[in-house]
Parts: sequence; C-alpha cells; structure tokens
Amino acid sequence: MQIGGMPDHIHILFSLSKKVALVKVVEEIKKNSSRWIKEQDSRYTDFYWQNGYGAFSVSPRHIDIVTNYIINQKEHHREKTFKSEYIGFLNKYDINYDERYVWD
Repeated sequence: MQIGGMPDHIHILFSLSKKVALVKVVEEIKKNSSRWIKEQDSRYTDFYWQNGYGAFSVSPRHIDIVTNYIINQKEHHREKTFKSEYIGFLNKYDINYDERYVWD
C-alpha cells in the first residue's frame, strides 16, 4: 500500500495474507532488495539489513494515517529521531524488549 523511509530505516504498509507468514515476507523483502541495491553500484557491495525488524498491525480505519506518516517521514523525523520514536512506541504499548538487541 505504501513504502518509504529514511537512510536508517524503512516503513512498508501492506496487507498480509493469512496464508503467508510475516517472517517469510520480511525475508523476501530483505533478500531481494539487498540483491537489487548491490547491483546498482559497487559502492553498495557491503550493504546488508540488520537481523531484526519491527512489525505492527494497523486497524483498517488508520490506513490513511499510516500512509501519510510514511509519505511524510522526512518532516516527521526533523522533530523526533527514529530510535527515540521506536523505543517510545514499544514503551507506550508495554512491549518488553532488551535494547541491546533492538539495534544491530
């Protein structure tokens, strides 16, 4: 539905079929995008994605809000870094995490 991001992260809004595991979708995105970027220029031969990822469900009534959020990443992150926003989100929704393993 929407994709976009910044130099240190991306957001992808998509509808997930009940027949496909989220981990498989992420694996395919990382694998194919890594291959693609490495083919673009020799400067990117060492490109890799971090091991982990964050995935969150979105209510159908919030799809427009999330779409606009993704489109406006550049302006949004002038006020708040991705890292501070992500940790704030985990805390807000009481998601247990160990920060040693959030960033790699």
